[in-house]
Amino acid sequence: MPRTRRVFGKRIGFLDTNLCRILLSYRAMLKKGLVQIYTGDGKGKTTAALGLALRAAGQGNKVLIYQFLKPASLKLGERLALEATDLPIVVKSLEAKWDIVTSKDNPADVAAAKTAIGQALGKLTESAHSGEYDVMILDEIVYCLSKRLAAFEDVKNLIKNKHLGTELVLTGRGAGEGLIDLADLVTEMKLLKHPEGKGISARKGIEF
Repeated sequence: MPRTRRVFGKRIGFLDTNLCRILLSYRAMLKKGLVQIYTGDGKGKTTAALGLALRAAGQGNKVLIYQFLKPASLKLGERLALEATDLPIVVKSLEAKWDIVTSKDNPADVAAAKTAIGQALGKLTESAHSGEYDVMILDEIVYCLSKRLAAFEDVKNLIKNKHLGTELVLTGRGAGEGLIDLADLVTEMKLLKHPEGKGISARKGIEF
């Protein structure tokens, strides 16, 4: 006999995916979406945002995860996992070449990234204003701001013009006071200890 679980008071089989799709098709639509920031030099900013995305989708919200400076060519675990599900989570990435080690010192890469980020923020502002998504996660946009790859006024405009019911989550190191002032919730991940100190590099399935 297949295992079952209880959803909204009814017991369904794990293999009954059609009912799950129907339940998830009813969008929760937040009455008032807030602005959250996950920043700091510690690990866990993107991880926390992904957890929120799963929670939101599980409650019927439509979610967008837009990843800056993480090209589509990267085989990230979260992307691979979400591709294998029917959850209402859309994952997009910036169409610009970027290498985490070398690009920040490459004028051509920096210039291309600035242009692509400006264009992306224009489209994201339209999506935020329309209420197309209940939750929008802009992964690493805070880092882009701290490195002046993104214009503060562009991000401010997105925040100020978002739909009332859209929750906005911004992640990345280096959140400045101006950005913090625009947020309802700010969490700082503080680095106390990291395996890099022992020479342990990023691990597949854990860090990416």
